[in-house]
Amino acid sequence: MNTISLAPMAVVLPFFGAALAFILIRHTSAQRIISVSILSLTLVLEVVLLFSVWETGAQAVNLGGWLPPVGITMVVDQFSALMLVISTAVSLAVLIYAAGQGMADGDEDGPISIFHPTYLILVAGVSNAFLAGDLFNLYVGFEILLTASYVLMTLGGTTPRIRAGVTYVVVSVVSSLLFLITIAMIYAATGTVNMADLAVKLGDLDSGTQLMLHLMLLVAFGIKAAVFPLSFWLPDSYPTAPAPVTAVFAGLLTKVGVYAMVRTETLLFPGDRINSLLMVVAGLTMVVGILGALAQTDIKRMLSFTLVSHIGYMVFGLAVGSVIGIGSAVFYVVHHITVQTSLFLVTGLIERRGGTANMDRLGGLAKLSPILAVLYFIPAINLGGIPPFSGFLGKLGLLEAGAELGTPLAYTLVGASVLTSLLTLLVMARVWNRAFWRTPEDAVHPDPILLATGTDGSSLRTSGDVTEKSTGKFSGRGAVDLLPRTMVYPTVGLVALGVALTVLAGPLFSLSDHAAQDLLDRTPYIEAVLGEGAGQ
Repeated sequence: MNTISLAPMAVVLPFFGAALAFILIRHTSAQRIISVSILSLTLVLEVVLLFSVWETGAQAVNLGGWLPPVGITMVVDQFSALMLVISTAVSLAVLIYAAGQGMADGDEDGPISIFHPTYLILVAGVSNAFLAGDLFNLYVGFEILLTASYVLMTLGGTTPRIRAGVTYVVVSVVSSLLFLITIAMIYAATGTVNMADLAVKLGDLDSGTQLMLHLMLLVAFGIKAAVFPLSFWLPDSYPTAPAPVTAVFAGLLTKVGVYAMVRTETLLFPGDRINSLLMVVAGLTMVVGILGALAQTDIKRMLSFTLVSHIGYMVFGLAVGSVIGIGSAVFYVVHHITVQTSLFLVTGLIERRGGTANMDRLGGLAKLSPILAVLYFIPAINLGGIPPFSGFLGKLGLLEAGAELGTPLAYTLVGASVLTSLLTLLVMARVWNRAFWRTPEDAVHPDPILLATGTDGSSLRTSGDVTEKSTGKFSGRGAVDLLPRTMVYPTVGLVALGVALTVLAGPLFSLSDHAAQDLLDRTPYIEAVLGEGAGQ
C-alpha cells in the first residue's frame, strides 16, 4: 500500500478520537488516555508521511474515487508534511500539559470535560488545512479549527473570556466571510477551486481581476495570520484563555494563516507583483508588534505582542520571494511554533507558582524555582535570537535573503529585523529581571504567595481550608500543587524540542530549502495533482 494513501488519516484519527472522547465525557481519565494515544498515533503517521515525501516531493490523494479538479484532493509535500509533524508534536505536548494540570488539581470530574473532544477537533481542522488541495477544503479546515477554538477560548464562562471570545468570533467570521466570497469569485472566473488547476488557469485572467482576487485572499489570510494592521484582535483575545489553550492558539492558529499565505502566494500568484507591499506589511508587523510588547506588564499580553511581531519575519521571507527567503521563512515557522508555545506553557507555570502573570507583582522565582528559571531562560534567549539557537539561525537566513535582494526596501527591512530582534531580547530580559532576578520585596504589590517563603525555600499557599507547601506531595481537601511534575515534564519536552531544532538545523534547513524550491517551481505540486506534463 502506498504510504501517501494514509494521509487522510491525519484528519480522520483526531475526529475518531474526538468521538470517543465525547462518548466518555463523564470519564475524564479515559478521555485523557484516548486523546494522548490518538495524537501520538497521528504524530507517528505524520512522521512517516514526512519521510515519504522527503526525497520524492509532492504526492496527492484523491478522495472518493473522484479525479481532480472535480474531487477532493489532499496533497502532501515537504512543506505540508513538515507543518503536520511540528503542529501535532506541539499539540501533543500541550495536551499532556493540560491533562497534567487537571490531574494536579484533582478535577477528575471536570472542570469542563468537553475540552478533550474539542481539542482533537481543533487538531483535525489544522491538519485538514495543511493537506487541503483546493480552496474550499482549505476553508473547511479553517472553519473546523475556528469553531473548536471558539469553545476552547470561552472554557469556564468567565466574563473576560466571553468578552474576548466575542471579539475573536466577530473577527474570525469577517475573515471567513471574505475568504468564502473570494472563493465564489474565483470559481465564477475560472470554473474551479482546485489549487493545482487554478495555478494553470488564473494566468489566463486579465491582470486587474488577478490583482483583485489576489488582494482579497491576502486580506482574508492576513487577518487569520494577525499581520499589521489586521492584528488588533489578538493581544486582547489570547491572554484570557486557560494556559494550555493560549499556548496552542499562539503556536498554531496564526501559523495556519501564514501557511495559507505562503501556499497561495507561491502557487496561485507567482511573481513579485505585490512583494513591495508584503515587505512594508512585514516591517510594520515586526516593529509595531514589538513596541506593543515593550508597553506590557502582563507576561501573557507581552508574549501575545511578540507573537504578532515575529509573524513579520515569516512575511519578510515570503516577500523576498527567493529560495533562501522562503526556505528561511519555513524554518522560522517551525522554530516559532515550538518556542512561542514553550513560553506560553512556562508562563502558565509562572502564574501557578507565583500567583500572577503580572511582572510588577513577581520576584525571586529564580531562587524559589530554579527549574522554572531554566525553562523560561532557554526559549527566551532563543526567541531573542541569541547564537547559536534556532532563532538566530532563522533570522540570519532571512537577513541574508534581504541583503541578497539588495533593494532599498529590502535593506530597510533588514534593519527593522535587527531592531526587532534586539527589542525582543530587551522584552525577554525585562521579564527575567523582574520575575526571576529581583527579590519579592522589591516587587510592586507582591503576591502573598511569594512573600510567604519558608526557611527551606518553599512558599506557603492558602487554598480553602488548608495551607500547602509548594514542595513535596499534597493531600487534604483543597490541596493544590504549585509546580506539578505532570505539567513540568511536557514543558521540558517542548523546550528540549526547541533546542533540538538548533542541533538538527542542518537537515531542517536542507528540508526547508527543498520545500522552498518546490514551492517556487510549482511544477511538482501541479503534476502531483493533475498528472505529468500539466505543470508545463
